[in-house]
Amino acid sequence: MLTVTGLRKSYPTPRGELTILDGISLTLERGNAVAIMGPSGSGKSTLLYVLGALEPPTAGRVALDGQDPYALGERAQAAFRNERIGFVFQDHSLLPQCSVLENVLSPTLVAAKAAEGASSDEDRARSLLTRVGLGDRLDHRPGELSGGEKQRAALARALIRNPALLLCDEPTGNLDRGSADAVASLLLELHAAARTILVVVTHSAALAERFPVCYEMNGGKLSRQEVRS
Repeated sequence: MLTVTGLRKSYPTPRGELTILDGISLTLERGNAVAIMGPSGSGKSTLLYVLGALEPPTAGRVALDGQDPYALGERAQAAFRNERIGFVFQDHSLLPQCSVLENVLSPTLVAAKAAEGASSDEDRARSLLTRVGLGDRLDHRPGELSGGEKQRAALARALIRNPALLLCDEPTGNLDRGSADAVASLLLELHAAARTILVVVTHSAALAERFPVCYEMNGGKLSRQEVRS
């Protein structure tokens, strides 16, 4: 379960404090999938970074399965983020010098693994890449992939450690309509299979409409817009 209580995020400026997130509270359970829409500068990405233990809040609390990552030390927080949270960014953020398989395995390299653990990770990476349609592209570099293929590889990487929380920042923003639809379908399919908590921020109404729950971010506030069966 993801629990967000009274979340605030502000930054000092020469003209005074700039509030980006203003008292956000939210509870999501395993298997929930939500989209967050809103104008540019409304705080969508900031909220995602706070939920992902990348940007500490000014006030309030974030807890994933009862654990507040901001109450941890730096190394423990990094381990928590690596083990419990998966990220998919708009620009895919793949390492250009590494193969597709190596990119997907990169989150597993942070922690020391026994030989059998490493083998298991590689088996899972190969399985995920097959599921996203890249089973025959394991040794290719990102530069040899299309935009949609890069995002599919990024999705496999985000899921490699079975995260409790999957966060996506404009995952289809750089894709043409056909590729965007394919990535969206795959994202929701893999989420349903893994029963993660899925939070996607997007400008795309077409993507948001595919989610059972949609929120709008405006003026630092988060409001629930619609629920679909």
